[in-house]
Amino acid sequence: MSDPTNPFEMMMRQAQEMAKAMNPALESFSPKGFEALWPTMPKEFMEMSFGKGMSKDGLDAKTRLLITLAGLTMLGAQSDTQIRLTVRHALEAGATRDEIAETIAQMSMFAGIPSMTRAMEFAREVMDEKSDGGKDK
Repeated sequence: MSDPTNPFEMMMRQAQEMAKAMNPALESFSPKGFEALWPTMPKEFMEMSFGKGMSKDGLDAKTRLLITLAGLTMLGAQSDTQIRLTVRHALEAGATRDEIAETIAQMSMFAGIPSMTRAMEFAREVMDEKSDGGKDK
């Protein structure tokens, strides 16, 4: 027990070495690549699944996605992939850049400035990707 190494760090290092031995391509693996596997759903499908299809008098898909974005921000903006996917879907559902920014900014009062800033950075990544052919306002 003279080794001061954290047992979790040792376990992670061993798992990484085992993954590299099985597949050398895993050495440069990035979880962000998984985002490409989930395409953005068409607005009509989102509306049917998450919007007026659930309750004709209820919230539309855009509002539901903005609420989801607020919740993800409240959680400390720890889920970068989920935030980026939610922003993509919110844009597809008709949310404007201003509405997305305002939703995140509103959470600064409840989640704090660091969470808001982090969520805004993830949202900005998506909006910058879409700036060439996406919705502006």
